[in-house]
Amino acid sequence: KTGGKRRSGGREQEGGAASPSRSDPATPLRCAVAKAPTSEKTVAVPSIASADFKAELLAALREEMVGIFKTELETALTNNFTQIKSELQSVKTELKADMAAIWSEVEVLKVTVNDMEGPLSTCTDDVVSLKSKVDKLSAQLVTLDSRCEDLEARSRRNNIRIIGLPEEHGTVDATTVSTLLKDALGLGKEPVVDRAHRSLQPRPKPGERPRPIIARLHYYADCVDILRRARAQRGIKVKDSTISIFPDLTARTAKARAAFNIVRRQLRDIPDIRFGLLHPARLRITRGDVTKEFTSPDEAAAFVKTLK
Repeated sequence: KTGGKRRSGGREQEGGAASPSRSDPATPLRCAVAKAPTSEKTVAVPSIASADFKAELLAALREEMVGIFKTELETALTNNFTQIKSELQSVKTELKADMAAIWSEVEVLKVTVNDMEGPLSTCTDDVVSLKSKVDKLSAQLVTLDSRCEDLEARSRRNNIRIIGLPEEHGTVDATTVSTLLKDALGLGKEPVVDRAHRSLQPRPKPGERPRPIIARLHYYADCVDILRRARAQRGIKVKDSTISIFPDLTARTAKARAAFNIVRRQLRDIPDIRFGLLHPARLRITRGDVTKEFTSPDEAAAFVKTLK
């Protein structure tokens, strides 16, 4: 309608084209509608107020939800903080009690340490003194042990061991052994034997090796002569048996000499080599004009490798 008033978008307009407002974005649309022919139906225009209302409603709902969430979050955090604070306070109280107990124990330990400091210092001095004495006694023990070994070896210098004589041969005494040595080695006379007996072992069962015979000769020269003849023959026949005669060595010396057995077997396969085992346990090796002596089987084995 022209010349009259009409409402559009909640705002009154006078007849005629009004000047478009910059603040109203729908003004061009309303102008276009006003100029349309009156015979056509009026086109429905979306309500701007409805869009604004929706925006305001969403903003209000958002603000309200934020407020509710914030309130609930603050309440939950307040409750949790109160609980955590209570628990921390409880832990703090327990820690204080534990620290008090620990400090009490530390004080007791301090007193104990102070009481023990003096005696421990005295004990340390005693230990140093005792260590010095033990070192001296250890050195003396080594010396005495060496002397005892030497004395035992010297006491056996006139002894011989006869291996392989059957137990059924008869009673073993000085006379029997003296006659046996004379006949077996072809001696000019019977050697003087002070005493003779079998080794102190249980009597063997039938089929087992017989016990060795230990005989002590009165003269050292006879002992040396018998051992020399035994080495030369290497298989002494006595009736139906074969016997061997060896020096009567101490257990330590025998073990030390036996350690050279492998080296001695290797030396037998090398030509132009002379070797011998000296008392108590020294291996002498001679090649040409060079002679070496070894007390260690390992050193002797290393030297033999250079000779091959």
